Amino acid sequence: MPCTTVLVGAKASHDGSTMIARTDDGHFDVKKLAVVNPKDQPRKYKSKISHAEIDLPDNPMRYTSCPSVDPEHGIWAATGINEANVGMTATETITTNARVLAADPLVEYKKAKTKKEKDIPGGIGEEDIVVLVLPYIRSAREGVLRLAGLLEKYGTYESNGIAFNDEHEAWWMETIGGHHWIARKVPDDRVVIAPNQFAMDGFDLEDAFGEKRENLCSADLREFVAENYLDLNQDGTFNPRAVFGSRRDMDHIYNTPRAWFMGRYLAPRTYRWDGENADFTPESDDIPWSLVPERKVTAEDVKYLLSGNYQGTPYSPYTSRDTGYRGMYRSIGINRTGVTSICQIRPYAPEQVKGVEWIIFGSTTFSAMLPVYPNVPKMPDYLGKVTLDASTENFYWASRLIGALADPHYAAARQQIDRYQEAMVNRGRQLIREYDRKIAETGDLRLAEEANGKLSEMAREETVKALNNVLLTASEKMKNGYSLADN
Repeated sequence: MPCTTVLVGAKASHDGSTMIARTDDGHFDVKKLAVVNPKDQPRKYKSKISHAEIDLPDNPMRYTSCPSVDPEHGIWAATGINEANVGMTATETITTNARVLAADPLVEYKKAKTKKEKDIPGGIGEEDIVVLVLPYIRSAREGVLRLAGLLEKYGTYESNGIAFNDEHEAWWMETIGGHHWIARKVPDDRVVIAPNQFAMDGFDLEDAFGEKRENLCSADLREFVAENYLDLNQDGTFNPRAVFGSRRDMDHIYNTPRAWFMGRYLAPRTYRWDGENADFTPESDDIPWSLVPERKVTAEDVKYLLSGNYQGTPYSPYTSRDTGYRGMYRSIGINRTGVTSICQIRPYAPEQVKGVEWIIFGSTTFSAMLPVYPNVPKMPDYLGKVTLDASTENFYWASRLIGALADPHYAAARQQIDRYQEAMVNRGRQLIREYDRKIAETGDLRLAEEANGKLSEMAREETVKALNNVLLTASEKMKNGYSLADN
């Protein structure tokens, strides 16, 4: 799935939280927000795509999930936070190169050609990873190590980036070929930006094969690189992007411009992003994996980044000026996004509700984000009872409708969208503050479910209002408008 990921270290955020976020850019995949209780977690898992069968431990924790409403192609849980306050998002589809894939081929499902033969299962992939990992981990590091063990045993049929966070750390993990992997702790004072490419541009091999404090990798990574002549670095440093990643013309249209837009927002004065003497352009291959933001980062900032359509530049598809560059690069906020989440783990909140999950359905450019407490037995129907048919009775479809109506009339609808997005964040933050305090005073976790109910009702109210406003704007802009007084 083509997606965009943003990771925020604890010292880079405004409140000491870690945040991991990703747009899940499927093919208009219908999504919902669900809670998976231990009794509902499978003990034997079978992948739809690869037919891999995996035995799972008997002690799963409760966790949230954003699965596909139609189970035909698998669960595709996408993202969630478990009851130990560990977040996960999986996966960011990444690029690699032919040398890596020749040395360690992807593990793909092979259907038997004759009745005498047997099907050969493939490895694991985006369809499976959250379900296989999130219910069993109590820290971000544990997430890396559990997934590493699964990759080494079963392999993968695709190249993926995966993020984990807890109240102290965020980690980024990338697969290398079919069985190899590399992972790095997000520097506390930095923000990571990852747009569908092999992202890591630095790695401490001495730490990975020594104390393992901030760098982890496959046990044979050094030998794998040397034996297969993968290292393209000239200056003696180890740049994983140069070793394992891609450098294609298509990256300059589809991937690197997204990193440029996000870096330009986070560090506008640290580097030159525009003009003839720019340090980085939308087509630069060396845009940093992580940046020190010039101001502390909020969930609203992350949402802005993941809603990006190159606003303020000549490349926006919505610019009214004929720049000659309009729409030439792939936007971050695109039409086919199913769900976007920001998993925020807050060190100052009551233990049972340190995690807050910000949920956005549909195209992030037009959708609003809603915070919810994940450590609850179930989600409100407005978030979780989603049908395959379009409806105004749930947050997913209402968000999709707003986006589809507003897009053709961007300039006219923009103010309505801005008001909607701001109202949702404002009222959502007020409710979270109120219930943080109540839960801290009483210790009653049942209040989290009550809070989600109020948050859901607020979301319904603001979303219906926005839909009404955008529908009126779109109706007024219809091409067949005419009245008796028209000339």
